[in-house]
Amino acid sequence: MRIGNDSLNMAYNRTPAKKLTDAVVAFENDATQKVCIIYGAHGTFYAGFDLHEVGRWNPAQGMDNYIGPIIDPNHKVEDRNIGPIGPSRMQVKKLVISAVTGYAVAGGLELSLIGDMRIAEEDAVFGVFCRRFGVPLIDGGTVRLQAIIGLGRAMDMILTGRPASAQEAL
Repeated sequence: MRIGNDSLNMAYNRTPAKKLTDAVVAFENDATQKVCIIYGAHGTFYAGFDLHEVGRWNPAQGMDNYIGPIIDPNHKVEDRNIGPIGPSRMQVKKLVISAVTGYAVAGGLELSLIGDMRIAEEDAVFGVFCRRFGVPLIDGGTVRLQAIIGLGRAMDMILTGRPASAQEAL
């Protein structure tokens, strides 16, 4: 399952987040598919939500005009909360492998964590870069990250926003 868009900007918005969610659900419901490999395009896994898009939103216009990460606050897939930026909160019922090359940061890090395993190229960089802008992990990353790498290392990444190389992630 290739994630990304046609530009080199690997940040995402509502439309690809919804498409990715729909693709994960379709994978789960297809009895012929046993394994899903999620990978990015253009040498980057995923760089999280497009903060420029959020910056264009005018709060005075209300939520009807909101263009932020929330697909729909009430949107559920098969009665499951998919989370604000796509499938990152889902407990996928089949094997998922996250193949990480380049950056897997912010929401991209959270997306990589839905994999039962992560395979990273030498140039992979993991990070909670959204912290640098005062944006928290909102899609299950705080729970999954500490479960995978331990509380101390997760707190280091979450609180500092520093990058972790593929070598360190080993």
